This record gives sequence, structure tokens and C-alpha cells, in this order.
Amino acid sequence: MKNIVVILAMLSFSLVSCGQNQKNNTPTLTVNNEKKMDKPSIHQFKVTDINGEEFNFAKYAGYKILVVNTASECGLTPQYAELQSLYDQYKDRNLIIVAFPANNFGAQEPGTNKQIATFCQKNYGVTFPVMSKVSVKGDDMCEVYQFLTQKAKNLTLGSTVEWNFQKYLLNEKGELVQMFSPQTKPMSAEVIRAIESL
Repeated sequence: MKNIVVILAMLSFSLVSCGQNQKNNTPTLTVNNEKKMDKPSIHQFKVTDINGEEFNFAKYAGYKILVVNTASECGLTPQYAELQSLYDQYKDRNLIIVAFPANNFGAQEPGTNKQIATFCQKNYGVTFPVMSKVSVKGDDMCEVYQFLTQKAKNLTLGSTVEWNFQKYLLNEKGELVQMFSPQTKPMSAEVIRAIESL
């Protein structure tokens, strides 16, 4: 009888110990399984396209997005052709290119939205989305470019738009990933590598 009591006491102690260990391990498992907070996304923005229609970035959740500020009378304007080539090559692999014409540098985008649309189509056969003309610098900078250039808003990097055809790459969640200088050509190995790595 004494032996039975001792065995029961030992079993009891074992069960309590196991319970304590499980209880102590639970918070650790919870921490390891916690979902990381997503970064702010460009999907929050709605803008107006070159034809006056609403363009909702949320529609492109699941797409890689390349945002470019463009101009029609710049030495870099021929980059439109490479942007179109890049779009043709990757549009079926979930890449969208979004152009924002801007007149911030050397007054090189003086045209109206209608003139810009005609120019893009006639000279470069542009089929990727082009937005209404905006400001990408200064006190009147549009909200999308505030997001792209201010680290406090995108939580990735801070930058200044230096000239026409600066490029910003965002991942499928709409999070900013990388910025490319105006001189970096759209079909460069650097841009292609970045797109294919996402």
C-alpha cells in the first residue's frame, strides 16, 4: 500500500512538472508565430490618369510596380521606349509600370494631359498606365511621391527626385523596395535583376 502511495505521488509530481513546462514554453511559441507587421503600401492611393479616370493602386495588389516620373522634352525622354519594352516583357509576369508626367525639371513637360497622351502614343506606342501631370518635388508634391520619397511614410528609404525618369520599384504588397537614378535605363541589368528577384 505504501508503495502505491509513493508511485501516485511521483506520477502527480510528473504531471505537474510537464504542465509547468508546457505553460512556460507557450509564450515562446506565440512570439515565434506572431505575424510581422506589413510596411505601408502604395495600395492606399487613388490618383487620376491621363484621361481623367480614377486609377486605384489597390487594383494592382499582387503586382510588382515600377513608378517613373516622365517628361516629353528631356534628354532622357527616349527611355519611354525602354519602359515600353520592359512592360511588354514583364506584363504577363505581374509587372505594371505607372508613369507620372511632371514639369519640375527644366520645364520639360509643358504640355496638357491630352498633349502628353498623344505624344506618348504617337512617338513610343506607350500602353502602360500614364497618370495626369503632377508635381514630384517641392511644396506641391503629390501624395504618391510624398510616400515614395519620405522614409517616415514608406519605412524603407528617403530620397529626393533628382530629375526626370527616376524609378521606384515596389513589391506585390505595394511596399517600396528600391530606387533607381534617372540615368539607370529601364532595361538595364540592375533593373531586370531587381524585378526578377521579387
